[in-house]
Amino acid sequence: MSVLSAPPDATTPVKKPAAPLRVSRPKTGFWGRVRRDRILLLLMVPGVLYFLVFHYGAIAGLTISLTEYKPFLGLAGSKFVGFANFERLFSNPDFWHAFFNTLYISFLQIVFFFPVPLALAMLLHSLTRNTIRRFVQSVVYLPHFISWVVVVALFQQMLGGAGVLNGLLADGGMDPVSIIGNPDLFRPLAVFQVIWKEAGWGTIIFLAALANIDEQQYEAAAMDGATWWRRVWHVTLPALRPVIVLLLILRLGEILSVGFEQFFLQRTAVGPEVAEVVDTFVYFFGIESGDYGFGVAAGLFKGVVGVILIFAANKVAHRLGEQGVYSR
Repeated sequence: MSVLSAPPDATTPVKKPAAPLRVSRPKTGFWGRVRRDRILLLLMVPGVLYFLVFHYGAIAGLTISLTEYKPFLGLAGSKFVGFANFERLFSNPDFWHAFFNTLYISFLQIVFFFPVPLALAMLLHSLTRNTIRRFVQSVVYLPHFISWVVVVALFQQMLGGAGVLNGLLADGGMDPVSIIGNPDLFRPLAVFQVIWKEAGWGTIIFLAALANIDEQQYEAAAMDGATWWRRVWHVTLPALRPVIVLLLILRLGEILSVGFEQFFLQRTAVGPEVAEVVDTFVYFFGIESGDYGFGVAAGLFKGVVGVILIFAANKVAHRLGEQGVYSR
């Protein structure tokens, strides 16, 4: 015979489940957080001031493109000409020559320069000894901190008419070669200069991305019989794909900015036919000639093209399933 438990008496207190423990957090307002993070905020001040003054504050100066700007008259006293500067800009054949020459040089840099930091980062990441890795990193980072004046002078000493290369050829009884000052070789030489100077610095982001790849994926691929190339193709490149897409989009935004100092220093030697880019055009036709409104119009057009390319490339990245610079 089963014994049924009696129903609880109404006077018997019913135990309630214990409430979850709540961790009390100090209530700090806005000024409390400011006092707490005051050191970090002070460290941010120089960078914020730089962008406010030289980037956001400079946007107000774009109105110069709509005027016949005279520095001694100021923006308010200069004659308003509307879009006349843009009409002169778009009808100027020298501008379109500089524009398409910049696009061509940027295309060469994307094709030949962009893969070099990736390959160099993979090579550095494969080094097992940290001492050798740090030494190689220091060597390849160093050219980034050298100014373009020194870089152009070094290439002149190495590849110029009286440089080291022609000296060695003369000692061997061979004819000298003309590299520096040769317009036909200037564009490939300019790309090689960028590779020598900036390839090491460009590896930083790729090295950070490579460090986040799980080593177990490489071990599993190796156990399945994957060769080195298969591991790169199926493990490394898929992990780096978001970073590669992001950097490509940002590079497209700067497609009309190939470097002012590099081409300005070599423009006289090879001529404006191959060394004229948008930045040097703005300097010679805008600043040096005193036609500031015309120069600002060219610079504004360059910025608008860069913004359009960033939005278009980011849209294409979204269509391909990548996050891009910003999410949808």
